[in-house]
Amino acid sequence: MRLQLLLLLFHFVSLPDATSASSRPNIVFILTDDQDVTLGGLEPMAKTKKLMTEQGVFFSNAFVSTPICCPSRSSYLTGNYIHNHGALNNSIAGNCAATDDWQSGPEKRTYATYIKEAGYRTGYFGKYLNQYGFNKTGDNGPGHIPPGWDDWMGLIGNSKYYDYSVSFNGVVEKHGNDYHADYFTDLIANRSIEFIHNTTKLHPDDPFLLVAATPAPHGPFTPAPQYADTYAGMHSPRTPNWNHHSKDKHWVVKEQAIMDDQRINASDTIFCNRWGTLRSVDDLVGRVFDALNQTGKLENTYILYSSDHGFQMGQFCIPGDKREPYEHDIRIPMLLRGPGIPANETRHEIVLNIDVAPSLIAMSGGEPPASMDGRSFFEIARGGKVEPSEWRTDFLVDYHGEGKPQCECVTCPIPPPDKFHEIDCSNNTYVCLRTLEGGADGRDSIYCEFTDTNFYEYYNLKKDPWQLTNIIGSADAGEVDKLKTRLDYLRKCQGESCRK
Repeated sequence: MRLQLLLLLFHFVSLPDATSASSRPNIVFILTDDQDVTLGGLEPMAKTKKLMTEQGVFFSNAFVSTPICCPSRSSYLTGNYIHNHGALNNSIAGNCAATDDWQSGPEKRTYATYIKEAGYRTGYFGKYLNQYGFNKTGDNGPGHIPPGWDDWMGLIGNSKYYDYSVSFNGVVEKHGNDYHADYFTDLIANRSIEFIHNTTKLHPDDPFLLVAATPAPHGPFTPAPQYADTYAGMHSPRTPNWNHHSKDKHWVVKEQAIMDDQRINASDTIFCNRWGTLRSVDDLVGRVFDALNQTGKLENTYILYSSDHGFQMGQFCIPGDKREPYEHDIRIPMLLRGPGIPANETRHEIVLNIDVAPSLIAMSGGEPPASMDGRSFFEIARGGKVEPSEWRTDFLVDYHGEGKPQCECVTCPIPPPDKFHEIDCSNNTYVCLRTLEGGADGRDSIYCEFTDTNFYEYYNLKKDPWQLTNIIGSADAGEVDKLKTRLDYLRKCQGESCRK
């Protein structure tokens, strides 16, 4: 009996106290808006590449499951595909931050609620969901602070750089057009740094979760004054599908006309301004690192960097938008550094926006709930070996278009130069199966069904990486049937079944 007590005492003394607050890592999640990776979206970010890519892991096959802001951000928060969290598009009717469906259910089960319950101090600063705070009264008004956050600064509405309002811990705070006081990316940086210093000072024993969600490089594409002309004269990448008119695409894309000089120039200006806005995000990254270093927190902090979806600038004659099931729209940057994460390493496993919530929970030492459709990539990032049979080789891409069918689109058929973000219709509604098996013989493809028009697109990305030729008409019928069966399975999956 005495020996058993001595062994038990030795057990408690010897084990590191992994659950103590002081030993648990801090977590920083930096989320941008509309930042592509396929068209060079990381190029203007020298500090980020030095601090993140060279000191951490770059996921070369990171994707979103839907290429639009509110549904994708809802997937980041919940770890669920959109058919399970219910936010279908950027409208209230599409359940973007809606009072009843979103706030009464999915919003109560985000990574923030789990991490806060684990004893973390939590702070969110920046864009939340597109329809957040618009109601003057009721739960969806700016007084609403989503569950799980100790400190809250949420943008009311969609991305802006000046002349906006935020809910600062439930109180409306209006901002104008003074660069030093109001430029939103810098304000996010300032409040994030304050959170790091205040938490370190006032709650020294508590680990923290910080989210900095920038508007950049989303429209209205307003660079800070010092970066306004940094990229003047450059133009967007002239990829093989740039200004390429395709007759074998679904209606919205097929109706786009070859861009004239006015649209080309406007698209190129957007490209330059987008890169200009990203310079301020790069400054934010550097300043957050400095604050972590000054407070002695850097070596015990995981920093994750990503975007809510990609973008296209002239591809398939669309001067500037997302919303389509093409690589530049669905591929995203995903970078992670922190304790135990190897430096300057690239991982090729498929990681998704739905994986972020379970990964953040795993970083905090928690167990991701079974209700999440995604799975943690934390161990992969730390160098874990994963057999191909143990990780996904395909995933669901899903989008529900806004507007009425065909020529009663939001803007139809071709938007004016200042309305690039309004190319959408209800018949731009689709589900796709994106497959990436790896290896010389592995499939690299995307198969899509446009549900409102009974139209199909299928691309072999090994032979056709820019998705120029829709091969659905020449594809083997048995092969297509297998893709359709798998797609039907994923569009109905829930929790664990989504990970099989």
